[in-house]
Amino acid sequence: MTKFSFVTGLAATALLASGAAAQWVPGSEIAGQTLQVETNGIVNNITFQPGGTATITTPSGQAIPASWTAGGGQLCLRTGAASECFPYTQAFQAGQSVTATSSCGATSRWLANATNQPMQPARSAGERG
Repeated sequence: MTKFSFVTGLAATALLASGAAAQWVPGSEIAGQTLQVETNGIVNNITFQPGGTATITTPSGQAIPASWTAGGGQLCLRTGAASECFPYTQAFQAGQSVTATSSCGATSRWLANATNQPMQPARSAGERG
């Protein structure tokens, strides 16, 4: 059995907001991206797919299917019956690590190597089009 640490953490404590924080949709910056998550010296890569599926890849290369949700100030990851949630009130920024403590009491360091650009609100045409 391969040992891996089951944690995800997108904490508000160290997350830096994008310029459009009021327009931010939780999870939009990580959908389709892979984040490195280090817990107790073990680094897993978690790929967050659009639609709520995820894959946790362990240091040995084992791929563990998971699901994820973002909302209500939390990012949650589930594998089978196990679930863990982290505070999540601001968008991840590429290259900025974040330390977060989960609902299970595990502290992890998260790093997004890349993030999606925030969606800009559509501009409505003025009086003259």
